[in-house]
Amino acid sequence: MPTEMKANPGGHIDPEYVFGRNLLIEQIWDRLEQQCVLINAERRIGKTSIIKRMVAKPRKGWFPVFQDLERIRSAEEFAREVYQVVSKFLSTWKFVANSATQILTDYEIEVKGLKVNPLPWKKLLTKTIEDLMAHKAKTKLRLCMFWDEVPYMIDNIRKSEGEPVAAEVLDTLRSLRQEHPELRMVFTGSIGLHHVLASINAAHVATAPVNDMYAVEVTPLAPADAAELAAALIRGEKLSHTDIAISAEAIAHEADCFPFYIHNIAIGLKRDALPAEPQQVSELVTRQLTDPNDPWELAHFRTRIGIYYPKGNDSKIVLHILDALACVDKPFGVNELYHVVNSQTKLLADIESLRELLKFMHRDHYLKRTSSGEYEFRFPLIRRWWKLDRGL
Repeated sequence: MPTEMKANPGGHIDPEYVFGRNLLIEQIWDRLEQQCVLINAERRIGKTSIIKRMVAKPRKGWFPVFQDLERIRSAEEFAREVYQVVSKFLSTWKFVANSATQILTDYEIEVKGLKVNPLPWKKLLTKTIEDLMAHKAKTKLRLCMFWDEVPYMIDNIRKSEGEPVAAEVLDTLRSLRQEHPELRMVFTGSIGLHHVLASINAAHVATAPVNDMYAVEVTPLAPADAAELAAALIRGEKLSHTDIAISAEAIAHEADCFPFYIHNIAIGLKRDALPAEPQQVSELVTRQLTDPNDPWELAHFRTRIGIYYPKGNDSKIVLHILDALACVDKPFGVNELYHVVNSQTKLLADIESLRELLKFMHRDHYLKRTSSGEYEFRFPLIRRWWKLDRGL
């Protein structure tokens, strides 16, 4: 790993500067030998940097393709995007996606003939993959589609074309994985796919589209790796310090080992001409957590609650749960949380509805469970910010 680097919070990170992810990357490649992978991660934890490193430095024998799907709004647009990237891959080896190209050609002829039938996106998507797999044996490389922000795309399709179409896209992809066992897809997302599926199921559209994929969660860096990143930033930004190891550990600790926050601390020290000493690091973080301009974009953890939990009083209950946990230095069990929340709000219908909410909050990285099954904030930094932001 490089021994020094410049801070770049939220920007493109050169694959060579992705710290502490080698083991995880190797584990993902190992799993891809057998099946497709679903990567879930909290926002700003470095998920995209991981997959871009995998694309830039693939394991021998693999041809990875990265596509950011967040901007896609329709099933047709998605099918066209897949067709374009597969056609580009096949053209590298002097092959053509014949069947899929014919579908587009026929459609363009219909358009010129003023017919208004929509593009058969499902047929285009299916034929594109069939063309790809038909030529697979002629190459020694395996194509892996790295699709970033799949949940965003599916939710966009759900909003613009309805739940049945969104479910059909996911079901079609699952069907293609089953029909072509050598096909590899990697889905990633910072919005949990479980929320999108819940919206689809709430519209009485049944689907179980990813139960054949291996789930991987990206966690913050290990403390040693976070400190190594912090030390590289201290050197790269030429921050003064008494003991670089102590300073790096302080930055890693204050940032909860999130790469994004580590970068932000380094650039904040540089901006304010402060030494990278533990006291200055702690004071800087406090200022950032209380800055009304929210430079670390932490308000996202609060504003997304209404989007993630739109049903009835769920968003209000989630706020009360987080408020209660932010004010104590110990975890709460389900019964204790039920008593605390209902004594204040009377919003909970029963304890089972609380259990269901807690499961979602756990999957959304708000909470974690102790070995005894109790709940507490997942990230100390977010708990600290929450308490300050809510004036608790």
